[in-house]
Amino acid sequence: MGFRQSDSARADALRAEQSYVSMLYRRLDLAREAADRALRDAFARGGAGNRQALMEREATAAEKALLLARLSAVERGLCFGRIDDADGSTLYIGRVGLRDDDHSSVLIDWRAPAARPFYAATPADPGPLVRRRHLHTRDRTVVGIDDEVFDLDRMSAGDRRTLVGEAALMAALRRGRTGRMSDVVATIQVEQDRVIRSGLAGALVVQGGPGTGKTVAALHRVAYLLYTHRATLERRGVLVVGPNAAFSRYIDSVLPSLGETQVVLSSLGELHPGVHATAEDGPETAVVKGGARMADVIAQAVRDRQRVPDGDLEVAVPVRTSLRDGVEVVVEEMPVRLARAACERARDRARALRRPHNDARWRFVHEILRGLARDEAEQLDRPMDAEDLKYAASALWGHGTVRAAIDALWPRMTPERLVGELLSDVELLRSAAAPYLAEDEWATLLRPRGEPWTVADVPLLDEAAELLGEGDGADRASERTAAAQRAEEELFAREVLTVNALDERMDAGALAERNRDAGPYLTTADRAARDRSWAYGHVIVDEAQELSAMAWRTVLRRVPARSLTIVGDIAQTGSAAGARSWAEMLDPHLKGRWREERLTVNYRTPAEIMAVAADVLRAVAPGEEPPESVRYGEAPPRAVPAGETDLRSLVDAELLEIGDGRVLVVVPDDRLDETSALFPESSEPLESPVAVLTVRGAKGLEFDSVVVVDPAAILAQSAKGGQDLYVAITRTTRRLTVVHEGPLPGVLARLR
Repeated sequence: MGFRQSDSARADALRAEQSYVSMLYRRLDLAREAADRALRDAFARGGAGNRQALMEREATAAEKALLLARLSAVERGLCFGRIDDADGSTLYIGRVGLRDDDHSSVLIDWRAPAARPFYAATPADPGPLVRRRHLHTRDRTVVGIDDEVFDLDRMSAGDRRTLVGEAALMAALRRGRTGRMSDVVATIQVEQDRVIRSGLAGALVVQGGPGTGKTVAALHRVAYLLYTHRATLERRGVLVVGPNAAFSRYIDSVLPSLGETQVVLSSLGELHPGVHATAEDGPETAVVKGGARMADVIAQAVRDRQRVPDGDLEVAVPVRTSLRDGVEVVVEEMPVRLARAACERARDRARALRRPHNDARWRFVHEILRGLARDEAEQLDRPMDAEDLKYAASALWGHGTVRAAIDALWPRMTPERLVGELLSDVELLRSAAAPYLAEDEWATLLRPRGEPWTVADVPLLDEAAELLGEGDGADRASERTAAAQRAEEELFAREVLTVNALDERMDAGALAERNRDAGPYLTTADRAARDRSWAYGHVIVDEAQELSAMAWRTVLRRVPARSLTIVGDIAQTGSAAGARSWAEMLDPHLKGRWREERLTVNYRTPAEIMAVAADVLRAVAPGEEPPESVRYGEAPPRAVPAGETDLRSLVDAELLEIGDGRVLVVVPDDRLDETSALFPESSEPLESPVAVLTVRGAKGLEFDSVVVVDPAAILAQSAKGGQDLYVAITRTTRRLTVVHEGPLPGVLARLR
């Protein structure tokens, strides 16, 4: 049984949905114009009068500004879904509600009760729905449609012909000639239903092989959680961590854009604000960087920056200056000293605060300055009370020589400086790593100063940020003043919202921030993405088997409630630092607080292709079982010697075979640039008909046709080369071609 999407059905559905979506954008433009006029009118009323009048003006303006901000924010992904009932009624679901000139709803706000079936319906419990449709748009154009059919028998013949995407595939499965196909579809639905409806608390592991729909099920789960636990997740947001930036863009088109966009999409290389790492370390380096012992190394590196002098601390300070040509010049200096033992006491007292390095620095600075001030007073024979000592210490801090001496002992550090210097200085690295790593291990970490950050560096930066803290603490009075001012502004904003019955619709912190800097209204996702310490309400991790022990520390810091959806397949672990079992990775952090659901049916990858993949898996991971494939392809997988045809011609032929589908060319890591040059149209892998990617870049993605180039080189490029080849083969939903330059590897003997 083959499966091929009807081109005409897809084209007809796209035209119909485009017409409706274009109408919605016209309504949106009218609503924006009305909101903009209302905002100008609110400001035109002025702010004179008593406090109550000011509150009224501010509340009205804030409400109109928020409305305008929301209407502006929904430009991208205005309408993302539609639901069809058995009685023939249809509702469109979107990020805001819109009405026509007769005040009838043409777009239902996702938060409205009428939209609940869009999130609540599952294959096992669809409620009144016969179909749920997801619309994918780029700008104002409908570029993709995915249907889920809940009751094929209650759909008309005409409606069945309009099925697109996943629903068309399920319908094809139902039409299988054996009665077993109905059981297969029921199994798929029950497995996915357990994932989607699983509770918010704790960590859910979704273990599933290629083609089992684990990512789609997990994304539906997030949409379901966002709706059913709105109060929690709207305030804290959801973080989705994918294996690469391309995957994040892919799921951005799959995951419905909800309300004020509470979902932050990120790859691991983007989890540290300001860093967008894509480079990868070699396997040996990745294993060391990803190991849990690196947390001890980073902690030791921080302690190593809390120094005391070899002998007594001595600093020259000016005691007499004069003006020469308008410039103050030091005429006479005197040395001030502090015994080494006193410096040690200052360091120990600062450490005893058990605060991050930069936050505890103020205590060290305070102790050193007071010690130096006492010595200065003794040398000058000046009596000194507590106030005099405070003044003298402050005066010493004004001297550059004193600041430099103290900074050399306990510097203010950024994560980038700490990790960058650690990995590029052999003495610093030896001091920090020698207690925890063998020399041949820590030596693999050394690299030239100024090298770009790698993905494995991001957990090190996050660990350093946790240990260093944000503030210096040198001006604690100004920090307290700023904090008090922020609290007062939030209190005022809360009063404004409460008096005007807006407290359920607007966040006081966001309103205060907007009024403070006059900037745009920030959504939950905007605020969360800018704040490394943000505590999310839920985190979803896809291709989670690739995360190292250090990466898990980074992810789990962002979800103190330990509410996670963890999606992956141990059999596809390609990273040398990745998981060999879920228990190995999760028990150190979540022992007793995680549960597993398994997806066992592969309903996307044709059985002939999956048989080839199963051969590879048996050879490289004999303890792992591939999922059972239930579809048959339109053409058998094939192996082609490289000399028989050029790659460009082969790919062009594949494009003709699959119609409007897309082709993936998977290459060894060292051939990416060379092969990409043959396909200039592949610069945007998710938009172009041809994508050229390494195995790591293709993780989590699916294509109609896959061409695997030089499988022997993929096998040899790392200790996980077999798993990489397994991943490469299973990226296809229809056709597979393997182009080999030497003898075909033994694990692909089925293709001879």
